[in-house]
Order: sequence, then structure tokens, then C-alpha cells
Amino acid sequence: MANKPEDQTGKKKKQDKVKLPPEYAVNMPDTPFPMRGNLAKREPEWVKEWQEKKIYHRIRKAAKGRPQFILHDGPPYANGDIHIGHAVNKILKDIVLKSKGLAGFDAPYIPGWDCHGMPIEIQIEKQFGKGLPALDVQAKARAYAREQVERQKKDFVRLGVLADWDNPYLTMNHQNEAAEIRALAKLLEKGYVFRGLKPVNWCFDCRSALAEAEVEYQDRRDPEIDVGFPFAEPEKVAKAFGLESLPSGKGYIIIWTTTPWTIPANQALNLHPEFTYALVETEKGLLIVAEERAELPSKEAGKTCCNHVMVWKTGRLLQPQLARNWKTSGSGIRCLKQMMDSNGLRLLIWRNMSHWIPVPA
Repeated sequence: MANKPEDQTGKKKKQDKVKLPPEYAVNMPDTPFPMRGNLAKREPEWVKEWQEKKIYHRIRKAAKGRPQFILHDGPPYANGDIHIGHAVNKILKDIVLKSKGLAGFDAPYIPGWDCHGMPIEIQIEKQFGKGLPALDVQAKARAYAREQVERQKKDFVRLGVLADWDNPYLTMNHQNEAAEIRALAKLLEKGYVFRGLKPVNWCFDCRSALAEAEVEYQDRRDPEIDVGFPFAEPEKVAKAFGLESLPSGKGYIIIWTTTPWTIPANQALNLHPEFTYALVETEKGLLIVAEERAELPSKEAGKTCCNHVMVWKTGRLLQPQLARNWKTSGSGIRCLKQMMDSNGLRLLIWRNMSHWIPVPA
């Protein structure tokens, strides 16, 4: 390293500092942006500012006249504090709506709550016991639901979700309940509502109807059975198979089922339009069976259950003659394309005549 120059006294001279030209200067910006995010403290301030400045309503005003994008808020139960499922649901909806707003749509968000059902009723029973008069239960359930709505709303707002929180839709609002009754009345007027045989599960302890998802079934084993449905109108069966008359007035169409408890409520039988069915004479009388089941061997060696196959017909040809209005008459035959072939589900099967059970029409 070169030595620094010395003066007459022998002391080393200090070198002057080299000044850089102005173009190398570094200009630091003056900004209030913090170096640390500190979101736990700052996020509530942002949310509060959005509410005070009514950002949601200002967005609605600015977006007025644009094409609308409507996202229906499937309402959560007004029961208990929110959990991670609520957060995921609301945040994803908020992302969708905000992105649609940025894409040029008017995307309002009206939050809602489901204020009916067993979860709320169970909470009332826990707090006040069972056996309350119905009007008292309704009043207490309404008050409980309103309290839960406010608690959940506070948490949803804290998530930063923009919505019309001051005007949510609640299923317990009287105008909503009245609108449901009017909609039901229109369905009744147009004939869309009819009484069928589907059971409504009832809880004797809760004294309330149960949804199918609320029912737990115990595992059990039931027998598979073969059932013969007698011909209600033999002359129509003869006509369907192209015959002047049947050799015997009695006859049955055979099915196989693994759910024997459904037989008393049976309304109709299904035929596949492309499958072929046979009218056969057997030791049990006339039977209609699937083609591939027409000559199954009986238990006696060398014999078949069918003495004689009279005629074949496809389901498509049989259906017009044998079908009835199953909703009103309570019996008949329908053709369903979605039935599987012989390697899968078959509703018209003849398996073992020793288990044959005639069922009245």
C-alpha cells in the first residue's frame, strides 16, 4: 500500500474526501407507510373505516346501471359462534363478488341467516327445558336467533367481508314467511303438490320432523324375495302380447327385490324399453319374465320352470298397453331408459320359484 505524503514536520497529511457527482445521490422517500405490517392492530382500523365511510354503499352507487351479478348467500344457521367453515364460506364469496365488481359488474351482497330448525329448538330446550307451550318456544327461539345473528355478524364484518350488513335477510322475518306461504299456494294452484307415500321421519323425543340427513340407520340383514304381481286386467295383457285372450285369467309379472319392506307401498313396475320380456306358461301359471330368465332350470333335475314360452315383446311395445297413470290409479308399468342391463340391476327377474310370493294388486 502506498504511504500517505508527509509535510515538513513529518506528520502525514489528511487527504480531502472525494465528493461524488450529484447523479449518484440516493433520494429516500418521505412516506407514512409503516415498516411493519402490524395487521392485528391495523386491520380492525381498516374495517372500522370501511363501515364509517359506508364503502359498500358507495360501491353500489358507483356500480348502478352496470350488468348485475347476483350471488345468493346460502344462509348459515343462527346458532353459535362462527368457525373455520363459516370463514371459508364467507371469504370465498367475498373474493368472488369483489372480483366481479372489479370486472365491471354490479355485484351486491345481501347476507342471510337460517333462523328455523332443530339446532335452535334444541338450544331452547337446554336453556328452558322441554314441554314449553309452542308460542313460548317460538318467542324464545326468535330472541335466541336474533342474538346469534348479531354475534355472527360482528365476526363476519371483522373478516373484512363487504355486504349490506344493516339489511340482511332472515328466514324468521314475517315478510319472508308470508312470501313462502304465497309461493306454496301458487304450487298448489298449479297442481305441483300431491300426496304420495314417501314417509316423513318424525322424532318422538324432539317432537319434530327430521330431514333424511338427520336419520341414522342401524345395520341389518333382510331377505331377498321374488314377488309376483297379479294381472289386474288380463285382457290388456293379452292385447299387449298380440293374443286374442290368455289361456288362463290368472297371471303374474315377476320382480326380485332386496328391500321387501317397500312392497306394501309399491305403485308401479319398471320396464326397460330395449329389454325383451316373455309371456310364459309355468307350473305356477302365466308369468311375465325377462327373456334371459324364461328357461331357468327348476329344482327338479332335467326340468325348467317354464313349460312353454308363448310370445316375446320388448318393453317399448308393452308399455303403451300396460301403462296407467301411476299417480292416480296406484298401479301400472313405466319404461325407464336408465335401468341397467342384465349384468347390473334388473327389476324384472325370475330367480328361484321356491321363494315365489304372490302380492295382491
